Amino acid sequence: MATRLNDVVVDAADPAALGRFWSALLGTPITGESAEEVDVAVAGGVELVFVPVTDPKTTKNRLHLDLASTSLDDQGAIVDRAVSLGARPVDLGQRGVPWVVLSDIEGNEFCVLEPRPEYSATGPVAAIVVDVADTGAQADFWSAATGLPIVNRTAEFASLRQESGPWLEFLHSDDRKRVKNRLHLDVAPGPHDDQAAEVARLLALGAKPVDIGQGEQTWVVLADPEGQEFCVLSPR
Repeated sequence: MATRLNDVVVDAADPAALGRFWSALLGTPITGESAEEVDVAVAGGVELVFVPVTDPKTTKNRLHLDLASTSLDDQGAIVDRAVSLGARPVDLGQRGVPWVVLSDIEGNEFCVLEPRPEYSATGPVAAIVVDVADTGAQADFWSAATGLPIVNRTAEFASLRQESGPWLEFLHSDDRKRVKNRLHLDVAPGPHDDQAAEVARLLALGAKPVDIGQGEQTWVVLADPEGQEFCVLSPR
């Protein structure tokens, strides 16, 4: 058994506006909209899910999206489109890199990559990138959690590949986690699998239960071995 990567959840002051921003930027549709969430298709069955929160963003996100491009002209067009939609350049200390760092209309950082052959089949989002202390250990945990194979592993960087849809990647960072993540991953069992059994499997792999005030829900909130929150959804 294995859960699979289902979506990236984004805390938002205005989910509808942020959902419209990302739908327009990625060129993908809004697939659901309610008072509780706004869903935007990505690729490979993965969605962005924007949910309302009142807490302000206080620090650099530990999870961000890398956007794919097919050429340098395409990279420039994506950057121009993002800025026209309200994105802003961000200085995180990057110097002389071939990618462009921006923030969306609520300050969430993302990168527009130069063309890279490995991301040719991902769709508009090349990768979901998570800052971690131990890239190898996190890659092992999340490979077991998602069923995705590890295709790169170094002390600084590790990648889990999807055949279609964004890769899941881990970038070494010495910055410690200080607050609840504004972006987190959701995983889901298959339609004939058992949620409780999958939660028990993930706990045995090093996850821990987390109470963020969720109350009684159909999903289970856990933290991975480095304390990154994620949810185990009901089977689907």
